[in-house]
Amino acid sequence: MLLARLSGPAAALRRGLATSAQSNAKVAVLGASGGIGQPLSLLLKNSPLVSRLSLYDIAHTPGVAADLSHIETRANVKGFIGSEQLPECLKGSEVVVIPAGVPRKPGMTRDDLFNTNATIVANLTTACAKHCPEAVICIIANPVNSTIPITSELFKKHGVYNPNRIFGVTTLDIVRANTFVAELKGLDPARVNVPVIGGHAGKTIIPLISQCTPKVEFPQDQLETLTGRIQEAGTEVVKAKAGAGSATLSMAYAGARFVFSVLDAMNGKEGVIECSFVRSEETECPYFSTPLLLGKNGIEKNLGIGKISPYEEKMIAEAMTELKASIKKGEEFVKSMQ
Repeated sequence: MLLARLSGPAAALRRGLATSAQSNAKVAVLGASGGIGQPLSLLLKNSPLVSRLSLYDIAHTPGVAADLSHIETRANVKGFIGSEQLPECLKGSEVVVIPAGVPRKPGMTRDDLFNTNATIVANLTTACAKHCPEAVICIIANPVNSTIPITSELFKKHGVYNPNRIFGVTTLDIVRANTFVAELKGLDPARVNVPVIGGHAGKTIIPLISQCTPKVEFPQDQLETLTGRIQEAGTEVVKAKAGAGSATLSMAYAGARFVFSVLDAMNGKEGVIECSFVRSEETECPYFSTPLLLGKNGIEKNLGIGKISPYEEKMIAEAMTELKASIKKGEEFVKSMQ
């Protein structure tokens, strides 16, 4: 069985691809032809949790859908192209995943993507508010620290806002933290779980190594190097790809893991926990990522930050200014829209 060895924090992905688990979820991927969209759609098509997979983009989706439709799994795949077909794509969708947007190039920060991606996300989430207002919305498009406030404000504008159903997918930060800790300690990464809180860019990414299971300890200098690597891991990939894009395959994996967790919880599975950037009252920031207990209607309970080290407390304090500015930027963008 593909990925059968996965367990622990990666169990959602394993279950999502296991033949015993089954549901009738209707999932839409917006930006399905792109670098993240294609491998993400492949992972979703491979899952018995998904019965209908609707793929949308401004180009190439009929081809991607035709290709995926030949795979011997139950999900019915259909491609939609151009804004006039977007309403039909979204109709009846229970989960919408949005990896649409432009990727980073060397020298760019996630915030440099703002102008292009803010408009793309605004258009797509406005369509979601109109055509599938009760769907769970999973935003991958960067900068997540701004695109989640944009999505929330647009849902408010349309009178359909439910903060328990709008998620910024930060799962790749957790996946990276698990992998890097496992490498340093000689552990199986599938059995490591590091909560990562805060936001999804640079210094706002706050790995809680003190809460890692199994328990691990590092000297302070090594801890700081590890934390820095987790925070800048996206840039590590952008540089390695040398202008050919950003993290796409690992992001697709992380996106699929998050969607499978959402679907598991919607199917009544108990104890499903994922970190995600959401509307929050855990800090002075109106949006903040913390571990969340997922349920049938999205967020069942925000589990909060928990007990942390002085080093982690300091990182939270230092992240606040940037995080608040990114959130405000997203909110202001919606106010400035006609």
